[in-house]
Amino acid sequence: MRATTIPEYIQAAPPEGRPHLQRLYAILKRAAPKAEEVIKWSNPFFIEPRFVFAFSAHKAHLSFAPTAAVLEAFRKELRSHKTTKNFLQIPYDKPLPQDLIRRMAEYCAQAVAEREGDSFW
Repeated sequence: MRATTIPEYIQAAPPEGRPHLQRLYAILKRAAPKAEEVIKWSNPFFIEPRFVFAFSAHKAHLSFAPTAAVLEAFRKELRSHKTTKNFLQIPYDKPLPQDLIRRMAEYCAQAVAEREGDSFW
């Protein structure tokens, strides 16, 4: 059965990843409390109505997907982490960089609000 909510998605993730995913989910909810939570392309997304950020669970890591611009803005702080153009990858056997993710998520949410020209957040 496919997950239709983010909590269902986390429950279906690899057991070793669930603690990280639950913490990540809590951080993202606080950063964008009014964003709609949806499952798109089998992954959790936060939208408002445009993309804010997303994440995904994998066998040995999770991927946090803000925007490429957010990853670039935090490039120096991300030097010790594995990144791609669109993702921050966090192995389940490493600590979740909660403060960094919180700041990135808040930055992303603020950037979306500024693009929309309102105080959505």
